[in-house]
Order: sequence, then C-alpha cells, then structure tokens
Amino acid sequence: MTPYSLSAGERQRAVQAALGQTPYDLLLTNAAVIDMATGEIRPADVGIVGSLIASVHPCGTAAEAAETQDLAGAYLSPGLIDTHVHLESSHLPPERYAEIVVAQGTTTVFWDPHELANVLGVAGVRYAIDASRGLPLRVICAVPSSVPSTPGLEMSGADFGGQEMATMLAWPEVAGVAEVMDMHGVLNGSERMLEILNAGLDSGKLIEGHARGLSSAQLQAYLAAGVTSDHELTSAADALEKLRAGLTLEIRGSHPYLLPEIVAALLTLPHLSSQITLCTDDVPPDILLEKGGVIALLNLLIEQGLPATDALRMATLNAAIRLQRNDLGLVAAGRTADLVVFDSLSRLQARAVYVAGKLTARRHKLLAPLGANPAVKAPRDTLRLPPLAAADFAPKVPGIRHGQARLRNIKGARFTQWSEVTVEVREGEVQVPPGFSLIWVQHRHGRHPAKPQLALLEGWGELRGAIATSYSHDSHNLVVLGRDAADMALAANALIASGGGMALSQRGALLAQVAMPIAGMLSDLPAAELAQQFKNLRELSAQVADWEPPYRVFKAIEGTCLACNAGPHLTDLGLTDGATRQIVEPLIACWETPAQP
Repeated sequence: MTPYSLSAGERQRAVQAALGQTPYDLLLTNAAVIDMATGEIRPADVGIVGSLIASVHPCGTAAEAAETQDLAGAYLSPGLIDTHVHLESSHLPPERYAEIVVAQGTTTVFWDPHELANVLGVAGVRYAIDASRGLPLRVICAVPSSVPSTPGLEMSGADFGGQEMATMLAWPEVAGVAEVMDMHGVLNGSERMLEILNAGLDSGKLIEGHARGLSSAQLQAYLAAGVTSDHELTSAADALEKLRAGLTLEIRGSHPYLLPEIVAALLTLPHLSSQITLCTDDVPPDILLEKGGVIALLNLLIEQGLPATDALRMATLNAAIRLQRNDLGLVAAGRTADLVVFDSLSRLQARAVYVAGKLTARRHKLLAPLGANPAVKAPRDTLRLPPLAAADFAPKVPGIRHGQARLRNIKGARFTQWSEVTVEVREGEVQVPPGFSLIWVQHRHGRHPAKPQLALLEGWGELRGAIATSYSHDSHNLVVLGRDAADMALAANALIASGGGMALSQRGALLAQVAMPIAGMLSDLPAAELAQQFKNLRELSAQVADWEPPYRVFKAIEGTCLACNAGPHLTDLGLTDGATRQIVEPLIACWETPAQP
C-alpha cells in the first residue's frame, strides 16, 4: 500500500458519513479542537470512519456512530510528528521505541537510520524499514547520505555513493535524503557528494541538512546545492539566519540550553513561519522514558514562553508540510485520524492517543503490547575484533626508547582545538602527563586492518578508569577513553564479548555495562530495564570522569570521534583535522636520552 492508500470503499464511506447517510465508526464528542490552520481552539465533534477523519462539525449535530466517546471538553490535537530522529540513540529496536513514544502522543517519525547504515550498509536501512512494519508508529525513512560521514578520514561498515542512494530512494518507504553531513564535500563539489545530491534531486524527494557552523556565502552555497532543512542550530542568531535563508528549521530537544534564546528570537518575528518544525535527533532510553521525546521538547518550549498552540503547530501541521504529507497534521476531514487528547495546554501530557482511528494508548500506556516482527532477523555479531591486551592501549613513539617527544593532541570536548605537549618516553611508552587522558579508536567492521589509534586528550581531566563504547558517531568503531591501559582493555573486552554497547571499568573491575548486541547499538532488554541499566552506567561514569556541562558531559563520549566537525578528532584512520580534511601525524619531534639507572 502507498502512504495515502485506504482500504476499498473507506473514503467513500467517509463521504457518506459526513453527509449523514451512514454512521461513523467512531464519534469523538465535546472536543476542544486545536485548529492548527487558524490557531483557534473551538468546540467540535469529530467523526471517524476507518482510519480517516470524515467530519469535524458543531457539537451535537450528528449522533449516529458505532461507538461514541465523550472528551468532555479536553483538547484534541493532531498526532505529534518528529521531523528528524535517530532511533538508534534510544538503543531500542523500533517496536520498543514505538511503545514509548506513541503513548506520549508521537504518531509519526522521520527516521534517519544513519547509525545502522554505517555499520550494516544498505542492509541496515532495509532492517530499519522492515522492523518498523505493522507498528502503531508511522515510520518514514530517510536514506543516510553520510556513510561514512567524512570519507578519507574514517571508515565505517559501508560506503554509500550515488548508485546506493538511487536504489534506496526508489523504495516507497523512503521520503528523502538524510542529513548531508559532508558539508566540505558539498561546498567543494566532491564527486561523491554530487552523485548523492543528484540522486536526491532526481528522485524529487527531500534533502535534509546538517549545516553546523555554516554562515554567509557558505550557507547560501549549501542551500544552492539542494539542501532544504537544518537541525544543527548553535544560537538564536544562527537559527534566524538559516530561517531567513529559506531552510526549514528542525528545533531539537537534545540541546535544551539553546531553547531560551531561540524562543526569544522567534517571538520577535512578525509571524511564526510554517518552516519551523521540531525534532528529537538523539534521546537516550532513560530520558525518553522519564521525560519524553517530542512531548518533552514541547513542554520546554512552552516553559520558555512559546504559546502552546504555536508549539503544537510546529510539531503537527508544519511537520506534515515539511514531510509533504497532506494526510497528516490537521484535525480535519480527509486527514488520517492520528489524534492526541490533552487535559491541559500549560503542561502537555497525552491522556489518550488515537492512531489511524483506533484508540491505541491511554494514560501514558499502550493498550496492547508490541512485538518484534518475527520475519525480521536482528543483525548481530558486528564487533569483528579479537580480545585485546593492555599493551594495545599503551601509547608509543616509534624509534625511541627513552627520552622526550613533542606531540599534537586534542583539546576540549565537542568544540575541539589543536594543542601540543612535551611528554616523557620510558621503555618506548609515552608517560601520560598530568591533567591528560587517552582516547583510543579501533576499526570494528572488518573492512581494513584494525590497527589501534591513540591520542592524548586534554580538557577531560584525568580519567579514573575507562569508558568504552561501540556506539560512536558516526562510524561506530570501538572507542575507549581512559588513562590506565589495563582498565581500558578490560572495558573494551567486555564489549567485544557482549557484541557491543557501553562499559565502565576502574581499578581492574567493571563498574557497569550495558550490552547492545544488535548491530553493537541496540538492546534486547525491555525498555524499562534498559533505561535503568543505562541510567546506572551514566551515573557511575561520574566516578571515572569529572563532568563539566554543557560540553564535557557523558553524551559527548558518543560524539567525540565526529570527524565531520571542525577541529581535531581521532578516528580509526588516525588523528584528523576537520577543517583541512587531512590525517595529521601526532609526532612533531622526539629526543632520545640515555635511560636513567
């Protein structure tokens, strides 16, 4: 079935019901309908036939229905739409993710399975689509454009070019090209990015952006290449420049510290554009359960002074316009009956959720549990690495046994800078200087010889143990941070044995581990159990690292190898420079000295 297809005769039955010629299947009475087209809140009854809204009419003017539910003045909104999300960041398979977000009022997501694709290639996108079938959550897919994100600086589990993109863009479940992260390639006309963009343009589907740090001429050039949206907002000024340039904004909840200034800036505009939507991007499992996805972002925006009706419009009608889905986004005849009932607009909580005309969730819980599609085999055994030894984590300087070396190092978290430091070398090993730690990366996909890469890390303090993860944007190689080689080996080996995930170690013992055996990033556990394990690991990580928000935080571990961003980053190919797109030799100079007696 196509996204807009209905069962035989369903639309004609809706026409007849609207004319009073046949009963509705379901009649919702006494609703306070939030009209996303006008901004009004008006009393109405809503008649539903099958999956379709057949009529929105004055209260009490039609009564014939197989079932009637009185909303008693509660607010009725279209289902919430998330315009950019990586489900993989919840570490849950699609059915477990759907159990949570549908109960919160989210009925449609635009999923960029970028993480799965970087591990599994085209098969990862196929798994994302197939595993999402039959769920009460409408999953629309985007084809990942950045596999890998930064060709030449990293190697993931696959490599997408124009041919792969064209193949996947022809699939009916796909609505566009996912975030174009290789900004350098776009602006410099790389052959690979031209193929990818042309595949998107030829398909007539959406091209999603990742315009972090782009401004002025570079921003204009990025749009001219065909990109039409961005979620990488860094400030209010950045958001306004991108909106004025013509991009659809996808305000995201994963960077809440930016919301106050962005809301304040939007409220200075003569009107709120339909090109402002909302997205979650990345939400870990415990936060998704405790605070929510899109619903949490809506409440944050309302707290900052954005009227609830405007915030909801961004998450419904604006999002439907963006996704080119004229069947969604309004409580109106002819639209799909994805609906959310709220008791209050001061703090949104979904009292009831209807999906395609069926009551699916009530009081934050699904009425029926969801199961995995038995015909879909989850991908496992993706950490193709043998057990490691402590010696694999010892930094060395080639050609020197005793002496000193001048090394380039990474300074900072998230926004990194180059720095240099002189270190002691004893018995061929670098002595990690005070105030520094190590970052270690090893290719885990079996596509090239897995030589470990090591670099000194400044600005993270002295880690008291090790933190390891196989979920590391964007190539998802095995990454370990620490100071002690034995602790680093222990954490890494725990993940190799479990098929992936995250682990903490300290003084020769594991503090915590979350196994993620599906593609090294998703868990088999029930959502509540996974959330508790993940929360426990994050809290215990404070015993290993001294966190300093907003940048030096636990989440930064997952993004510390993002070679597409400016500044130095360590990848499976070496120490990279995001500005020059080069791999840089860490060693500047070294001096051999006689060994001390």
